[in-house]
Amino acid sequence: MTQSLLEFQNVSYSYPCLSSRAIKNFDLTISVGKKYALIGQNGCGKTTLFLLASGLYQPQQGIIYWQGKPFQYNRSFLGNLHQQIGLVFQNPEHQLVAATVEEDISYGLNNLDLPTSEIIDRVWATLDKFALTSLAYEPVHHLSLGQKKQVSIADVMVMNPTLLLLDEPTAYLDARHSQKLREYLEQIHQLGTTIILASHDLDFVYHWADWIFVIDDGQLIIEGTPREVFAQRKTIEKLQLGLPIILTLVEKLGILATQTGNMSQKIFEQWQEYLLSK
Repeated sequence: MTQSLLEFQNVSYSYPCLSSRAIKNFDLTISVGKKYALIGQNGCGKTTLFLLASGLYQPQQGIIYWQGKPFQYNRSFLGNLHQQIGLVFQNPEHQLVAATVEEDISYGLNNLDLPTSEIIDRVWATLDKFALTSLAYEPVHHLSLGQKKQVSIADVMVMNPTLLLLDEPTAYLDARHSQKLREYLEQIHQLGTTIILASHDLDFVYHWADWIFVIDDGQLIIEGTPREVFAQRKTIEKLQLGLPIILTLVEKLGILATQTGNMSQKIFEQWQEYLLSK
């Protein structure tokens, strides 16, 4: 049986300035070692879920469990939790706090009771892992957006979290930097880290995630594998989420095969399976 890492049971949360609840009677289970994605329109509750999951917000209803134990909103529990759950914000400017890359990555470790030698070793191992060694002494404000995103992820990963939360990690990145990010996330996952990301980038999500949660108006609408989720076309269209490009291509190939009669069903199915596996 797969071990549960994080679990929401009937969780609700409201912002004081809003009449409706941002998260409504939410149930969610995150298992160890998987890659998850949250998708939905702006304002559907994805970021609020991350703030609840990291203990920065406290639900007004329901219980959140970490490794089978209910969240406790005291300094001891949250201090331990924040070492195990890493949150990367959408805008790296909200996360980068030091003058240089090396100082920024060491910032979190310096707040722990660790030997200086261990801090140095972990910082430089992380710089190397994320191909940031050449930028170690570069002022953070000189970095490109893609580099700042790399540093913001490295800031979290130097803490060796069990769970990594990323809010819109591909936002504002071009195709090359998005692909590089995907490679970094694969490296992180191979280290045993469970990952949840919130994204509007359906192409990225479709190819990367093991499991997708579709959220609308603070509620979980659909969950399943990428194929299972996007097979529910009526719901996806109703939520105006669109489709990954690969599924649009497969659909058009099917229409073309039907219209022309020049592609046998078997050949079409082989092409379809090939494209969907990419």
